[in-house]
Amino acid sequence: MGTGSPTRVLQPDAPTRRHAAGPIPSRPGPANSATERGEPAERPYPRPTVLEALLTSTVLVAIAETGDKTQLLSFVLAAKLRRFWPIVLGIFVATIANHAFAASVGAWLASLVSPEALRWGIGLAFIAFGVWALKPDTLDGEPDVKAAGAFVTTFVAFFVAEMGDKTQLATIALAARYPSLVAVVVGTTLGMMIANVPAVWLGEKLAHKLNMKVVRWIAAALFVTLGVLTIVLPGDLLSR
Repeated sequence: MGTGSPTRVLQPDAPTRRHAAGPIPSRPGPANSATERGEPAERPYPRPTVLEALLTSTVLVAIAETGDKTQLLSFVLAAKLRRFWPIVLGIFVATIANHAFAASVGAWLASLVSPEALRWGIGLAFIAFGVWALKPDTLDGEPDVKAAGAFVTTFVAFFVAEMGDKTQLATIALAARYPSLVAVVVGTTLGMMIANVPAVWLGEKLAHKLNMKVVRWIAAALFVTLGVLTIVLPGDLLSR
């Protein structure tokens, strides 16, 4: 009596079983997008650079300082003291001290308000500076030159004259506008020196060679343009 071969029961292959059980869960791989990694999405506009802060501060203050009362003070100091390097050094040190203080105030004010309020506040301030720039400036009195020396006389007179001046207030606004405080201080100081060193060197001859009305209109246009750009730019550019 012959023995029959055993009946083989066909089993579904492994892929068929896995398919019947449902889709294969995928292993978590590395996140590709910033959102998957939990990072903030990329900004639609770049943040202001250090170079932008430096160049804007330099050009704006150099033009705004031309014909300003502190430049008029430079003419008077040059005529009275007649010592180029002590006067220039006094202007430089006074500007660094004054604008470092002003920029610190600007950065502090920027930390107190929301980016949206900051954007409007700075923009309107720049527009107001533009209107102010159209008004011819005058010097309130002359520095008292006694035995203090050219450097000390220049430092004190220039520091006091710069308090509340539009270039100091512009420094406050620029420091609130740009995150790089150092770039703003270096730029505004450089702008002051660009305007005042020739004033000390050439004296009032420089004033006669420049069309102050044109200079004032250029300064006003720059202030207003920066104010409008500050308002229309996204508020996150002002965040720190």
